[in-house]
Amino acid sequence: FGAVESYSGASQDDYLRDTVSYKCDVEGLCHTYRSNLYRNTRYLDYPRNQNKCVLPCTALSVAKILEKCPCSDREKGVGKHMENQVVTVINRSEIVGRPLAAMLANDGAEVYSVDLDSIYLFSKGRLERCDSSVTPESCVRKSNVVVTGVPTKNYRLPTEWIRPNTTVVNVASFKNVDEDELLKIPGVVYVPMVGKVTVAMLERNLMRLFENFHHPRVRDE
Repeated sequence: FGAVESYSGASQDDYLRDTVSYKCDVEGLCHTYRSNLYRNTRYLDYPRNQNKCVLPCTALSVAKILEKCPCSDREKGVGKHMENQVVTVINRSEIVGRPLAAMLANDGAEVYSVDLDSIYLFSKGRLERCDSSVTPESCVRKSNVVVTGVPTKNYRLPTEWIRPNTTVVNVASFKNVDEDELLKIPGVVYVPMVGKVTVAMLERNLMRLFENFHHPRVRDE
């Protein structure tokens, strides 16, 4: 189960996600929503553009938290809210890291996606694999925003890599950074967990699906 290969597709997880109708997918991880996210397609009904896509809950919760932090400028137009920001996301799972990197890149950021054996750069609608000269340390040292999502209690992000005035968000169930040492760095904004906001985004997605597909007004059309 999970990441194990399956006759149903690349993995059983992929198969289960893709069997969910886009009209009922509150998590926003079926093929329709994933492919639209990676192509930066924000609406389901082009050219009417009335039905917005649903976005993955945990990744969306991080994006919404960052909207309230100094790294985001809501005065700029759509696709530019994170312009001139460098972000490192330490996680590339299908649930969190990959969609989050795409979402922040779609908002104008330069995003380094760090995983166990590779680093990718998402920027301006393009994705490229970084060469061996780019390391997790070099990515973090140049970043205004660092998101950690390593699902193990043994991992700690070295706080000496983090610049002053950086926003650090922990999405893992374990603390990926020494909080006491982190908060000694001038101007750091630290978000230790995102669970409650994730639940709120799940409810937001539920309401969006209702408005898009299940409201009596829609059914009567």
